[in-house]
Order: sequence, then structure tokens, then C-alpha cells
Amino acid sequence: MNTNPNRQPKSRRGRESPPRRASASVPNELIWALIGLLLTIFSTFVPVSLASWSAAGLSSQKLGITYQIGAVLLTGCLGGKNAGLLAQVAYIFLGLTWLPVFAQGGGMGYLKEPSFGYILGFMPGAWLCGWLAFRWRAKIETLALSAFAGLLVIHLCGLLYMLGLSIFQPQAGQITFPDSLPTLFMNYSVGPFLGQLVVICVVVIIAFFFRKLLFY
Repeated sequence: MNTNPNRQPKSRRGRESPPRRASASVPNELIWALIGLLLTIFSTFVPVSLASWSAAGLSSQKLGITYQIGAVLLTGCLGGKNAGLLAQVAYIFLGLTWLPVFAQGGGMGYLKEPSFGYILGFMPGAWLCGWLAFRWRAKIETLALSAFAGLLVIHLCGLLYMLGLSIFQPQAGQITFPDSLPTLFMNYSVGPFLGQLVVICVVVIIAFFFRKLLFY
């Protein structure tokens, strides 16, 4: 019994454990990895368009990109780091050894393409996106941060790969390095970036509502 009138009850507020991180079960990760693989393949060939109204009625304007990066990041946001990574490992393996699932086909010759670095970046980009997305319960701002971080990693890998090609493969087809680097960087990173931010907005909204529906 507490006989000291000046003694205050011990507060348990300081002992409260931090909020539990969200997590996806192993079966869910495998399912999302398969879904992510299929989404990545099919979205590679689906262009992004914005609807607009004019005097002539409803029309669409293409942004010059596809939904591919959106599929990569969506897999991470919904399935987590392992699902995101597995989906992209399978995608790259199929593209290099079997199916023409890349934008310009497939095969080992794709290793000489300056855009292949961005495809390689899908692996760490999806992993980072999934890791960040499941550090907290689903929120719009945390999912947006996760997807944006993944996008930056993809572009960083693409740039590093092009720099590597300029050193070890100065002549790749009709491309001569390093003179072509600024043009390639504009074509593959600067030009599509704003459109990819639009895709990220769509990804974040879809991922947020799916995470709420699936209670994780």
C-alpha cells in the first residue's frame, strides 16, 4: 500500500512500445511477387495518357512513358521488399534468357542497351520502396515517400550503368560514349520524370486503399 501522500503513481506512458510495423506474410509476399511480375510485363506496353476536355470533347494526351515503373513501385508498396525484389529478379531473368518482355524485345544483347541500367534499378528500387512502405502503417505521405525513393534509386542505377557503358563499351551500336551521355540522360531521366511523378500519385492512391482494404 502506498503510504507516502507525495508519491505519484508510476506512469506507464514511457513504457509504451512503439507502433508495430506493418508486415506481409510469406504467402502474401509470394502472391504479390507473381502479381508484380505480371503487372511489370504487361504495363511495359501500356502507355500513360491523360484525359483532357476541349471544344471537340474528351481527348487523351500521351505522356511518352508507360506504366512499367508504376507496376514496379506498386508491387513494393503492396507486397513489401521481398515481393518487389522477387518480381523484378524474375522479370529480368525472363527478359535476358527467354521472353521478349522488355520494351525493345529481350535477350543477352540487351546488356548493351543504355536503358538496361534502369531495368536493373527495378530490383533495388522495388526493394527500397517495399522496405520503406512497410516501416509504418499505410499513410499517403509514407507511401509517397517510399515510391519516390524507389524512383530515385531506379534513375541513379540507370545513370551509373550509362557511365559504366561509356567506360567499358565506348561504342554500343549507333551510340558513341561519352558524347551521347547528356542526350541519353535527358531522354531516359529528365524527360520522363514529371510523367513518372504523375504515375507515382496514382500508385500511392491505389496502394493506400488496397492496404486499408487488406488491413495491413
